[in-house]
Amino acid sequence: MSPLLLSPLRFSPEEITEVVGLYTSNPEYCRAAGEYDPECIPADAVEADLREEAETEGCEVLLAREGQGRIVGLLCLLDRHPTDGHPWIGLLLVHGSLHRHGVGRRLAGLVEERFRREGRDGIRLAVLENNPAASAFWSSLGWQEIDRRTDRQYRRPCIVMHKQLI
Repeated sequence: MSPLLLSPLRFSPEEITEVVGLYTSNPEYCRAAGEYDPECIPADAVEADLREEAETEGCEVLLAREGQGRIVGLLCLLDRHPTDGHPWIGLLLVHGSLHRHGVGRRLAGLVEERFRREGRDGIRLAVLENNPAASAFWSSLGWQEIDRRTDRQYRRPCIVMHKQLI
C-alpha cells in the first residue's frame, strides 16, 4: 500500500479540476447532501465553497494523495468547534473508485492520530441521516452516535458522532 500524503488545497485550476472529479465520482453523496447536481458540478461553486471553508478560522481543507500523486480524497477539518471545543471532521470524501479499499479508514486514522498527538481527547463529526452508508462506515471505526440535530448551513437532519481518542 502506498503512503497517503495530506497537503493543503492550494486552489490551483488543476487541483479544483481534480476535486470536481472527486465529487463527480460520488454521485450518491452529492444526491444525499443536495449541494451539487452529480450530473453537472460547477467548478466555480466547488472552489467558492472550499475557499469559504478554508477561510474560516481553525479550518483546513486538505487533499489526500497516494504516493504517485493521484488525488484519493478530500478532508475538511475544524480544529475547535465553537460550541463544544472538540475538533471536527467536516468532510471526508474518498474517490468513488476507491470505496471499500481501505482509503477512508486510513484517512480517518491519520486524522485521529494527528489530534491524538496534539493531546485532544476526542473528535466529532456529523453524518447526514439520509446517508446510512456513511453512518455504518464511521460506526465500524468505533465512532458512536451522541446526538441528532440539523446542520448549521443547510438545516439537514444529521447524526452527530464522537470518537474517544485517549
